[in-house]
Amino acid sequence: MIEVFDEGLHSGVNLALDVGKILYRDKTKHQDLVIFENTTFGRVMSLDGAIQTTEHDEYMYHEMFAHVPILAHGNVGKVLIIGGGDGGAARQVLKHRNIDVTLVDIDRTVIDLSIKFLPNIHGGAFDDPRMSVIVADGCRFAKETSDKWDVIIIDSTDPHGPGEVLYTQEFYADCKNCLTDGGIIVTQNGVPFVQSEELRNSYDRLGALFQDVSFYMATIPSYVGGPLAFGWATDNKKLRNMSEGDLANRFLEAEIETHYYTPDVHKASFVLPLYVKKILGAEKP
Repeated sequence: MIEVFDEGLHSGVNLALDVGKILYRDKTKHQDLVIFENTTFGRVMSLDGAIQTTEHDEYMYHEMFAHVPILAHGNVGKVLIIGGGDGGAARQVLKHRNIDVTLVDIDRTVIDLSIKFLPNIHGGAFDDPRMSVIVADGCRFAKETSDKWDVIIIDSTDPHGPGEVLYTQEFYADCKNCLTDGGIIVTQNGVPFVQSEELRNSYDRLGALFQDVSFYMATIPSYVGGPLAFGWATDNKKLRNMSEGDLANRFLEAEIETHYYTPDVHKASFVLPLYVKKILGAEKP
């Protein structure tokens, strides 16, 4: 009999994956962690019963997380990643020359097992001398640090368990204090079709702090319920409206290889469907 991983993250909606070889299954200090092999998605990592990343579709998520803010900004020297212990976001950021990365994750075990079992996701990012890894509570780190970054990527789990504090207005305010002038915060904001309340909460909380707040979207096959929303917050209103031509020039200059991100996808991802605009309470966000 084939074992099945049954994700019941959203009420009434389940994603079932066949489980091949189980590479790891145990409870860390902070959460239940499973890494297994699936015929469609390759190696899959789950935390507290929710899929976090898979070998075969992670690039869709991590490319959009990293390249959208970096290329929109145009002059990034330092990036802070809060969460992201699988190293996938860091891998994409480090494709850009002359960028230093600080990665803060609360769970050392996630980092260690990702290094061991998910090399196709982190791509050696943990060995890059430009990256510093700090095992700490990201919420506390943002509150206590005096350093500043040009882009902050909040690569959190869903707002349950250890990731819940990473969706609060207090945390967003602390992150804003960690930004350089005109810096950008991007967040993992779930699937609007099944997580509308979380989307609206982030919109309101970020909107109280930043001059330009919106979302951009990408379809990640292993995230059930439709396209995923990434939160966007900055005080530089020009960055979200960069022309496709300028983005294309920056993309060419960066000389990075992608499999999902393109400058036209970048522009189109900010065009929100009507049901998402209605969640945000406005015809135009």
